Amino acid sequence: MQKMSAMNRKLIQNLAETLCKQVKHFDKRETECLIRLFSGLLGEQAERRAAHGLDRVRFRNILHNTFGMTDDMMMDSVFRAFDKDNDTYISVKEWVEGLSVFLRGALDEKIKFCFDVYNLHGDGYISREEMLQMLKDSLIRQPTEEDPDEGIKDIVEIALKKMDHDHDGKVSYSDFEKTVKDENLLLEAFGNCLPDAKVEITSNYFCM
Repeated sequence: MQKMSAMNRKLIQNLAETLCKQVKHFDKRETECLIRLFSGLLGEQAERRAAHGLDRVRFRNILHNTFGMTDDMMMDSVFRAFDKDNDTYISVKEWVEGLSVFLRGALDEKIKFCFDVYNLHGDGYISREEMLQMLKDSLIRQPTEEDPDEGIKDIVEIALKKMDHDHDGKVSYSDFEKTVKDENLLLEAFGNCLPDAKVEITSNYFCM
């Protein structure tokens, strides 16, 4: 009962009716399930925080416990990609819209999502420095490597050569989109920021 206090049943049904018309990939029943889950997560937060929405700590717990994400930088960046209004909380609308792309998005939607995640500074480009930072965190280092950073720098240069179509030393959205549409496997080139296919297919586990 306490977890459901944040939103009563009628409000959830009305909200689901509205949101399922705004997102592409969830029907009303699924949207209602996601809103109930959101309400339950809010019930675990302090009342002061719950009034604003889902906080970073709760959201990171979901990414880690449900989707197996472990990279701190990537989890923070996924949080920012969900948090469209940049108020450091995820609203119920941002929650449903974000999961729609995260779990079931079409390729175009996932390209935009991944680019937003990798664009750490929010300036519309993935820079050499950002690539280096993300790959340092996501690649497994071998203890025998004398200077692993050199190997990562080489990978960054290869990535730039592959993706930087206008040769300006950084990757724009159009650069990234063209590259991924040519080679889909490069969608998560700079770190895992989407669930694996198994989770996508069984995403209705939220409603069980």
